Amino acid sequence: MTGLRAEAAEAAVIARVRAGEAAAYAELVAAHAGAATRLAQLSGAGSDADDVVQEAFVKAYVALDSFREGAAFRPWLLRIVLNESRNRHRGRERQLRREARAGRMDERAGSPDPAEQAVLTERQRRLHAGIAALPEHYREVVTCRYLMELSEAETAVALDLARGTVKSRVHRALALMRAELGDV
Repeated sequence: MTGLRAEAAEAAVIARVRAGEAAAYAELVAAHAGAATRLAQLSGAGSDADDVVQEAFVKAYVALDSFREGAAFRPWLLRIVLNESRNRHRGRERQLRREARAGRMDERAGSPDPAEQAVLTERQRRLHAGIAALPEHYREVVTCRYLMELSEAETAVALDLARGTVKSRVHRALALMRAELGDV
């Protein structure tokens, strides 16, 4: 399906959901769940990625009446996923700090998922570590642009930024990563 036909089909599904056909929302979930899960994982949700995505889809459904007619659904949804990932990450950090203060720090809390380690090559591991080391505002644009393969315009919508800001942040983030990672 071409981009315009896909957007028209998506708009028709959204119209059906708004008209009360709640089951039509499953079409949007099926179309965007993979990208939403990847973004949640890459945004630091880790093993909570599925929960983050589920919560994002629920919030998107509840807010669908406020979704701007004619706008692309995917960047809007991905912005919600990013916000949920941030909230989950911040909540997890607060919980870990409380546990550490109470002396009940779980030794496994910071260990990576063994399944993820098996899948990642050394190069991917270094690249992801380099991305994770970036300040949050740089990490988000790199994740959207290169790992999620969003266009500049979609990244700008997902992060609620001007396109020029997306361009400059990508440029600065890549310069930082080149300095840190060199040949990766």
